[in-house]
Amino acid sequence: MGNYKDPDFQTRKDTAAAAKKAMLQKFRAAAEDPKIAQRQAERVAINEARLVRMAAREAARLKREAELAEELAMAAQREAQARLEAEKAAALLAAEQAEREAAIAAEKKAERDARYAARKAAKKVRRRGY
Repeated sequence: MGNYKDPDFQTRKDTAAAAKKAMLQKFRAAAEDPKIAQRQAERVAINEARLVRMAAREAARLKREAELAEELAMAAQREAQARLEAEKAAALLAAEQAEREAAIAAEKKAERDARYAARKAAKKVRRRGY
């Protein structure tokens, strides 16, 4: 036994269609509203300004990176120049040290040879007796 308040299929279908039509009309009215169009235009302007600011920040970042890379290259060049000068100074110092050591070695050899010659001469004198 059916409830007398239960709508039949056609009534439910008509009610759903009417609700759908009312929603569509409400949406169309909202789309044509000048306030909504103005807000949308403001959003577009804000977004474009944001994009401009982002592009400016990106350009500034790229400029900073280029300056930093140039500065690093200059620092590396200065460091290489300083290293080269330090190597030259070290080589010169090593050459001077080697020359000094060679002179000391020659002096010691001359002293040793003189002592050897003196010993030999003394031995000769002792053997001959004069």
